[in-house]
Amino acid sequence: KHRHQERVVVYYVAAIVLVAFIFDFINGFHDSANSIATIVGTRVLSPFAAVVWAGFFNFTAAFTAGELVAKAIQKGIIRTDIVTPNLILAGLIGAIVWNLITWFYGIPSSSSHALIGGYAGAGVAKAGWSAITWGEKWIQTLSFIAISPLVGMLAGFVLMVAVYWLFQKMAPARVDRFFRGAQLLSSALLSHAHGANDAQKTMGIIVGLLV
Repeated sequence: KHRHQERVVVYYVAAIVLVAFIFDFINGFHDSANSIATIVGTRVLSPFAAVVWAGFFNFTAAFTAGELVAKAIQKGIIRTDIVTPNLILAGLIGAIVWNLITWFYGIPSSSSHALIGGYAGAGVAKAGWSAITWGEKWIQTLSFIAISPLVGMLAGFVLMVAVYWLFQKMAPARVDRFFRGAQLLSSALLSHAHGANDAQKTMGIIVGLLV
């Protein structure tokens, strides 16, 4: 009987890991398309080649960008002593449902914040507000919801002005050749950044589950 119970637990944990992979898949078509929008729209690469290009850099980032984000998710959001398979499953399903809703209605939304919110919400439902480990990680997470769009807008403005100024006297055909290559580089960097950030969040959830 004891051995049967252990087998059931192993199957249950494996099923939750599969749900985490499903979240990653949904995260892929929800967020990763951003990194190939320009190279597909300008026909630098075909859609299939662009997906392969982005997929490669997303995948390699999980192994080359360190583990800081994964550790922050595992230990910096809710108390680790209350984490159970049921809690993690509830958090994942909450994030998946929100991602599907925002994807269906075409609403730009962060899968990362959806996952953190689902994880934290499941923790509060189990142990009350004491489940939340209020501190630096929460301050950073909540503040960057507002900061990141502003930083992106400012950086985009500065870069656009710089591009107009630097290339104003260059022939259009030459500019086109230069930026076709530059778009490949920018897409690769954005894909790598996405992999380094978003892939690690699911890694942190899975590690918490296995622990």
